[in-house]
Amino acid sequence: MQIKIFDIISGASSDDLEVINKFIRGNKVLDIDKQFYTSSDNVGHWSIFITYIQSTQSQQPEQREKIDYKNVLSAEDFEKFTRLRALRKQLANDDAVPAYAVFTDYELAQLAQMPSLEVALIQKVSGIGAKRIEKYGKLICERYKESYQ
Repeated sequence: MQIKIFDIISGASSDDLEVINKFIRGNKVLDIDKQFYTSSDNVGHWSIFITYIQSTQSQQPEQREKIDYKNVLSAEDFEKFTRLRALRKQLANDDAVPAYAVFTDYELAQLAQMPSLEVALIQKVSGIGAKRIEKYGKLICERYKESYQ
């Protein structure tokens, strides 16, 4: 367990507050204690005492930019990607899980670029593990083939 103390002037800028918010987002916070006081020059301050466990990663990764797959994929692959997204939504609704728990957009884009959709090929996509292949791989392949008939 570690501690960090921030001292900020009352009415601090959003940049000053963002430093604190970034610290909180990047670590597992156990407790926050805050005290307001007036310094000898009659300026209000907040003293913020944070007890935390340092995150295993040095900083929380920045949110990735959204990728417009219509611009990245060929027209044919984008059509396949769109069908796969619809099938993913059905599978997610069936299991009452978020769509990304079935396959992410990145993974679907990789599948869309494959010459054919088969479980053996899905195994080659980085990020798709054995459990998801077992649970969703065969289903998405079957439903994709049915959607073309």
